[in-house]
Amino acid sequence: MSNAEHKKGPPDGSGRTGSLLPAARTGERKMEHVRLCLQEDVAGQGITSGLERYAFKHCALPELHFDDVCLNTAFLGRTVRTPLLISSMTGGSAETGVINERLAETAEKRGWALGVGSVRAAVEREELASTFAVRRLAPSIPIFANLGAVQLNYGFGVDDCRRAVEIAGADMLVLHLNGLQEIFQPEGNLDFSGLLGRIEELCRQLSVPVGVKEVGWGIDGETASRLYDAGAAFIDVAGAGGTSWSQVEKFRNPDPVRRAAAEAFADWGNSTADCIVEVKAAQPHGALIGSGGLRDGVDAAKALALGADMAGFGRSLLGSAVASSEALEARLEQVELELRTVMFGIGAAGIEGLKDTTRLRKKANG
Repeated sequence: MSNAEHKKGPPDGSGRTGSLLPAARTGERKMEHVRLCLQEDVAGQGITSGLERYAFKHCALPELHFDDVCLNTAFLGRTVRTPLLISSMTGGSAETGVINERLAETAEKRGWALGVGSVRAAVEREELASTFAVRRLAPSIPIFANLGAVQLNYGFGVDDCRRAVEIAGADMLVLHLNGLQEIFQPEGNLDFSGLLGRIEELCRQLSVPVGVKEVGWGIDGETASRLYDAGAAFIDVAGAGGTSWSQVEKFRNPDPVRRAAAEAFADWGNSTADCIVEVKAAQPHGALIGSGGLRDGVDAAKALALGADMAGFGRSLLGSAVASSEALEARLEQVELELRTVMFGIGAAGIEGLKDTTRLRKKANG
């Protein structure tokens, strides 16, 4: 599909148009997002991940050697060295391409899965593809390509999604849902109508698994069920409690009305813990990623014990990723140590034991 075709409005005959930016400006926006996430207070206000409401009951006699605690697990039938994911963050410019390379090299070294940021810019403009082409640096780990689901209403088709997967050398594609972000983003695409049917069509036609994630407001059980029924191979709840993208876009939007309105949504969203519990109850056998406001390996352990198959980290890794490869590796190593220590502390030798534990309890005041 040509760039000209990508600039069409919704393919529903409505005549409504979105603001499909040239890819160069899309890349600039991604770098601005990185800067804002590092320099401004973009966390949700008055809302948490909900994971702090839970605590593990300590086991004083774990009957384990700590060195035998193992993080190996499987996701969608694929063996992975850890149940940990670097969530989709960035790409689309020279600067963010360096960050993606650093993330890929370190994820490969530590055995984490990796999501790249939205590959839309590279699909629209081939010269940006190298900023997402991370498979050469991470030959063995699962890689998630990423596109905004709303782009299916703005000219993106199966071939474009297939191209996004090829660019990243990905094993699967995740479509992100970011409706509130689009409202407060100056360039926002606002037509989310009929997306479920388009997602279902894509799931049928694409040869790799297609999953769906939020970007920080959470996917509840009912919505997850509709997505699984439409063919989604996995759900990443990406709940509230971490980055609020309405807060991020507030800093970018020149419209004072929209900037002021964004403040009203600082506490919007479904907490990560509640989303995991709801989705697991609604679809016990659906592949599930728990992300959104995870700070450390203890939070990852809680997400897994609540029902997630993988725990995702985003902005809490970004500062280290920007700083250096050494800082990023130390950060990932710390998360792994914290996760293994939780497992030792409850007597779980492996991830299945953690997921089956009866030692995660809601706090009395939770």
